[in-house]
Amino acid sequence: MSQNIHVYQSIARAIESHGTTLLFGLMGDANLFMVDSFVRDCGGRFVPAAHEGSTILMASAFARVSGKVGVATVTHGPALTNCVTALTEAVRGQSPIVVLVGDTPADNPRHLQSIDQREVVKVTGAGFEQLRTPATVGHDVARAFYRAQVEHRPIVLNMPADFMWQKAPFDMKVLDVFTTPGAVAEDDTLDQAIGLIASARRPLILAGGGAVAARDQIVLLADRLEAPVATTLQAKGLFNEHPYNIDIFGTLSTPAAYELIQRSDCIICFGTQLHDFTTDRGKLMQGKRVVQVDINTASIGGGLHPDAALIGDAGRTADKILYWLNEAEIPASGFTRELDCKTLTTHPAGGDKAAKGVVNFVYALERLEDALPKDRVLVTDGGRFMTEVWCRLSVPNPQSFVSTVNFGAIGLGLQAAIGAGLAAPDRPVVLFSGDGGFMMGGINEFNTAVRLGLDLIVIIANDSAYGAEHIQFVDRKMDPSLTEFQWPSFVEVAKSLGGNGIEVRSKEQLETAIQAIKSRNGPFLIELRLDPSDVPRMRT
Repeated sequence: MSQNIHVYQSIARAIESHGTTLLFGLMGDANLFMVDSFVRDCGGRFVPAAHEGSTILMASAFARVSGKVGVATVTHGPALTNCVTALTEAVRGQSPIVVLVGDTPADNPRHLQSIDQREVVKVTGAGFEQLRTPATVGHDVARAFYRAQVEHRPIVLNMPADFMWQKAPFDMKVLDVFTTPGAVAEDDTLDQAIGLIASARRPLILAGGGAVAARDQIVLLADRLEAPVATTLQAKGLFNEHPYNIDIFGTLSTPAAYELIQRSDCIICFGTQLHDFTTDRGKLMQGKRVVQVDINTASIGGGLHPDAALIGDAGRTADKILYWLNEAEIPASGFTRELDCKTLTTHPAGGDKAAKGVVNFVYALERLEDALPKDRVLVTDGGRFMTEVWCRLSVPNPQSFVSTVNFGAIGLGLQAAIGAGLAAPDRPVVLFSGDGGFMMGGINEFNTAVRLGLDLIVIIANDSAYGAEHIQFVDRKMDPSLTEFQWPSFVEVAKSLGGNGIEVRSKEQLETAIQAIKSRNGPFLIELRLDPSDVPRMRT
């Protein structure tokens, strides 16, 4: 029989048994002893954040870059409510993370920080598991890890504070996660889909975040069809080096790629929900046959209703379609023979023209694309500037790209960059953020990156305004001054927090900053000073 140990020790052992070596968190009454046991008894590493919501974002980015389950912990009440935006972002990003959340003692309903935590979690879309008794810790933790992996979303494990010093036998439990991909059904829908594909003269294949693992099978199908390939934003970089890769599909496409998409007559979609930005609010799908493949039934028909929907694993379904095309001896479409791929992936040059005291944003991005380390992990905050970053900055693969825009929030980027940096400790992380986003959520964690000694390059697009709102006032010929701010010098703030940085107001200063990147030591910030009236509009 297992030795009786305290519940806080059991929780620490349980997460260790699931391969957890890194725990993101902020300590409080209900989780501090568990964190201490994880570090001292289990040899784990604790990454303390400055804000509770940051722990969720760090764990989420860690999961995306590493391919492992991310684990975070916060205490009860306001600690959990501080996580609502971050949890919603992680849910929308389908992040497999476990969040260990303390709860107030059950025998004290008038506790100052008492709140119905199940209902708080429910509104974000995350899953909820209750630590039921001191004797069920092993099974309850195992259930949270299992659900995070099979449901592809955060699972919150609710831990009553009054359990922590109770004793019970620790029963270690790890549940098997069934990862065998589901095959596509052999039915009339499959026949219909293959018929649509076989009759297409200008087919195009689109892959989203749910198809990243199926790259090789999708490429075989594309080559057999002689169809160009494209990705959603979440799968950015998936088809790097493929001769007929047209890069991002939708409002972020190059003008030539957008025209090509319009010319196509059949879009074969793997692992994408086809939201409005991907389809340009449906415009890019008009007059085309659409075949949608996804393992998740909820992803089908959300943005638009396809002509044929196949529920199944992306790779297996691509193999199945390829098999029947070969069996029927369907000829290749020949569509790729018409293409000039250089023009398909080249965005219009920005030029270097700018007013005195500011730098041209597109020009700066073009220079940074060439100068930043090629093995980078790219992280982007939300905001007006990010669409140009997504279009003009490359990544080695989808796992090296984290965009914190699934909930349309700003101020989440630096926290995600820390998680990405800990998932890839031998690679530099590049974060792009706007000035408003950095003030909202970046400053409070910049020192965390310094304390951790991360190789982090932070690039702030600073137009001293909330730019998306600024341009709306300008468009209506109204005074935009309410959107404008006199922020502190972000370079000086970075230095005061233990990092370093350079302000850029000209082409010459940009070159100085680029040279300084090469000799960086720890978190390094580049502040691009921009004209709020001369920044490319968001591509939406």
